[in-house]
Amino acid sequence: MGMKYINSYENKDVISLFSGAMGLDLGLIKAGLHIKIGQDFDKVCIATMKLNNYEAIPGDIRDISPELLLAKANLKQGEPLLICGGPPCQPFSTAGKRLGINDPRGSLFMDFIRMVGFIRPRFFIMENVKGLISAPLINNGIPVLNETVLDVVLSEFHKLGYKTVYGLLDAVNYGVPQFRERFVIIGSRDHEDIFLPVPTHFPKHQCVNYLWNTLKNAIGDLENAPGAYMQFSEERLNYLKKIPEGGNWRNLSSKDQISAMGGAYKSGGGKVGFYRRLSYTEPSPTLVTSPVQKASMFCHPTQDRALSVREYARIQQFPDYWKFSGTLAEQYKQIGNAVPVGLGEALGNTILSIVNGKNKIQTKRFRGTDVHSKIQNALCLGVDYANKHAI
Repeated sequence: MGMKYINSYENKDVISLFSGAMGLDLGLIKAGLHIKIGQDFDKVCIATMKLNNYEAIPGDIRDISPELLLAKANLKQGEPLLICGGPPCQPFSTAGKRLGINDPRGSLFMDFIRMVGFIRPRFFIMENVKGLISAPLINNGIPVLNETVLDVVLSEFHKLGYKTVYGLLDAVNYGVPQFRERFVIIGSRDHEDIFLPVPTHFPKHQCVNYLWNTLKNAIGDLENAPGAYMQFSEERLNYLKKIPEGGNWRNLSSKDQISAMGGAYKSGGGKVGFYRRLSYTEPSPTLVTSPVQKASMFCHPTQDRALSVREYARIQQFPDYWKFSGTLAEQYKQIGNAVPVGLGEALGNTILSIVNGKNKIQTKRFRGTDVHSKIQNALCLGVDYANKHAI
């Protein structure tokens, strides 16, 4: 690991793993980076990449060699500026059974690490759901005490000689019209002064340009031409027609609440997604893979229908020219699983600020808010691990 690499300000080449519909990649491109090659197991995602004229390697990453990735990208070891990607998150989702790292899909984290270890990019960005933060490490079906999946992942990057920072980022704080939390690890091969993206948008600010982006800004112009969308059942639609903008099942009459919710009426939890009609004046809740799921409905703020595919894409900040392959359900799924473009752009800008030697954090415009402390917490979060495991 003691090899010296020659870094170039002109080198902005990226290898993308688990690329999906390329939300993260498009954000990096907006920041000024170059995607040399993508990769995904999902044939529909591969078709989407090719439909938009991006080269991608199909197949299971466990069967793909790093040599092939380098050859397809026309790069050598140590040359890529960045490897990015988000290994499938199902084992670590807070909504699932939290199966831990011995679930077969959990091993894909190790394949991401394998690629980083061989290719030796100057930086890496690995993103995932927030469930990774506390996901248990499982050994023969038994949780390992005092060690988590995150501990293992960070330890493996440390063994490769990478300095890391990590934390939980909410896309709404980076201009995305959606509340969407993603856990992000940024790594530096050369132990440069890395940090997480500084928030650029806030719930309150004296300058409107720094306010959270709303659903109205994102999709308001699509009311007369929303494009294709999934249908609510007639029964559910009859209840949704009674819900005001920004409301949910709790806005129904007591009688309707019982009949609409069925068995879920007496279940625990906030149940805010049941019969939910969105609000134009707020960011969207976190998009899921379908807008018509009973527990997570995405009804248009003023029209009696589900959000369309194009509206879904707008909320994730895909450009209108971006094409999605597959059936209607497959298109929703690709968009719902994507990293918002705006968050990808913020991450790309952070990497380039380090490359260009402009990684000084300016916080003047945050004075008078609580963002100072939030920034410090975000930056210090990753330092804790480095201090515990200093070489």
